[in-house]
Amino acid sequence: MKKDVKKQMEKLQEQIRYHDYKYYVENKPEISDQAYDKLMRQLIQLEKSHPELITQDSPTQRVSGQPVEGFPKVKHRVAMFSMDNTYSADEIREFDKRIKKNLPKETISYVVELKIDGVSISLTYKNGKLTKGATRGDGVTGDDITQNLRTISAIPLCVHKQEEFPPLIEVRGEIYMNHKSFLKINKEKQKNGEELFANPRNASAGSLKLLDSTTVAKRGLNMFNYAIGYIEGADLKTQWEALEFLKKHGFRTNPHIKQCKNIDEVVAYCNEWEDEKEHLDYDIDGMVIKVNSLKQQEKLGATTKAPRWMIAYKFPAERATTRLKNIIVQVGRTGALTPVAVLEPVRLSGSVVSRATLHNVEDIERKDVRIGDTVTIEKAGEIIPQVVAPVLSKRTGKERKFHMPDKCPVCGSKVRRYPGEVAVRCDNASCGAQQKERIKHFAKRAAMDIEGLGESMVELLVDNKLISDIADLYALKYEQIIKLPRIADKSTQNLLDAIEKSKQQNLSRLIFGLGIRHVGIHAADILVSEFNSIEKLSRQTVESLSDIQEIGPVMAESIYEFFHSPDNKKLIKRLKDTGVKMAQAKREKRGKLAGKRFLLTGSLSSFSRNEAQQLIKDRGGRVTSSVSKAVDFVLIGENPGSKYDKAKKLNLKFIDEKEFKKMINK
Repeated sequence: MKKDVKKQMEKLQEQIRYHDYKYYVENKPEISDQAYDKLMRQLIQLEKSHPELITQDSPTQRVSGQPVEGFPKVKHRVAMFSMDNTYSADEIREFDKRIKKNLPKETISYVVELKIDGVSISLTYKNGKLTKGATRGDGVTGDDITQNLRTISAIPLCVHKQEEFPPLIEVRGEIYMNHKSFLKINKEKQKNGEELFANPRNASAGSLKLLDSTTVAKRGLNMFNYAIGYIEGADLKTQWEALEFLKKHGFRTNPHIKQCKNIDEVVAYCNEWEDEKEHLDYDIDGMVIKVNSLKQQEKLGATTKAPRWMIAYKFPAERATTRLKNIIVQVGRTGALTPVAVLEPVRLSGSVVSRATLHNVEDIERKDVRIGDTVTIEKAGEIIPQVVAPVLSKRTGKERKFHMPDKCPVCGSKVRRYPGEVAVRCDNASCGAQQKERIKHFAKRAAMDIEGLGESMVELLVDNKLISDIADLYALKYEQIIKLPRIADKSTQNLLDAIEKSKQQNLSRLIFGLGIRHVGIHAADILVSEFNSIEKLSRQTVESLSDIQEIGPVMAESIYEFFHSPDNKKLIKRLKDTGVKMAQAKREKRGKLAGKRFLLTGSLSSFSRNEAQQLIKDRGGRVTSSVSKAVDFVLIGENPGSKYDKAKKLNLKFIDEKEFKKMINK
């Protein structure tokens, strides 16, 4: 009897999955909503009668009944890189020239896809079943949002043709919200007196952060899959083949994808969609151009930030005109004073803009922007609103020129402009604005990752004189925080737990979090690989820092000045006294890789490029992307690029995969 019920349930599940695919993926429904609902009701009834037979991949199990406490972190098997951008046909052609230069005498074809304006995520399937879904995060680590992603009907919980599917695969895609769902949500928010979402992308991101998946299920989210990040047990040759493979197994891909034989076809297709985008029911902000061959992608590799085989063409920025009511000055964490335009609110690229950057005094003078002007604004890279120029024909003569204040607008200290710099700075380290910005920077995800210490909380803590710098965070008490307005018991304890947890963060995060001028995340990693403690780093001279290949003289000077400032010395000591980790155990160094620099060129047969790089790093070695005499070994694969010729001229030492394997196994 139970065997018959199980077969009946499996048959219903298969039918529902098939109709989900026809409706959500192919957009070709074969049955009415009523007939679909009938199938679902039959399955629900059987599962109620036999709960022991319910499986996780059943269509009824998309929505979890319990809200989650928070989102655990997930490390991506292969990094989710960002993309470099282009803004013109000429820049697209320059990209093509770079590809051909690195792949001489090879035939290059491209795949061009719509750049969906949404949220990038990864989906992991084991034996054909969805086991994990995560946000992009910082590209290396994201948030586990599996429960929320399970609610999206376009995401298969169990793939089609499971017997033909690889045992492990990580699929990449973009979550988005169409215009109809966006308008519906904002209408409800307006009715409830809540703050409206600025655009569909923000609505999608906000929905995925909700801790209650039942609410996420009502948001009307959708998804297009655009790549395979990792795969075992399948041999795919091209990006086009990968997309066809995904489509075959029930994944939703965008219908407007084109194979292009040459760069002229690419440019023509990008131009075509610049006009056609208005007819879509979802937002796109450009096109994505990819080298079609996966083998060629592997050869081209990536920089520290983006793949060399892929680029985004961003559509020309939308512009609007409005009145510039005033120019105010903001103070950043390094003391730089930045003029900001206060505007009559105007809609631009899907959101309402009331402020825009003016960069610096020189920019204002060059553009001759005045208070009271009617100005043209646009979104730089579709993100940051900026003032392009005044509309001179609209001038009345009542407009006023802007003058940068000679005193800090926050603390009243004198400001000055350093030789060779455009920025005007406040040098008062105790300036309230700088304090807030430094603390916000210290707490951000890429730094000490202190969850709950966002902008509003920092404002509250500083304004109520509970903290004045980053070291004060570690002296905060429950009794102090709970007295703040609109702060609940649970959020207070969560914040204190996050602060305590941050004491054990990696040293590179601490160095980045300290906010040393010119030191970004990548530079912080390099410094840790050279000096595995704050004490060692603080003893370095400008010369010893400049000797490091990736650290230039300006950055070296900045690092030296930071650690020799009396105030910063006191700050470091206070952080150390509270238990913040100031050193990091050196990675195990074995064989010839200890402290050696490697350059990789060509396609490897036994490892992916990422795997080879990780093997080198795990054994104390360094990986560099630039050819110089500082390179100890050039690991060479099939069809090496132009770096091979440069390395040959410098008489660098070449090793093949066989030698490399001996080195890592020694």
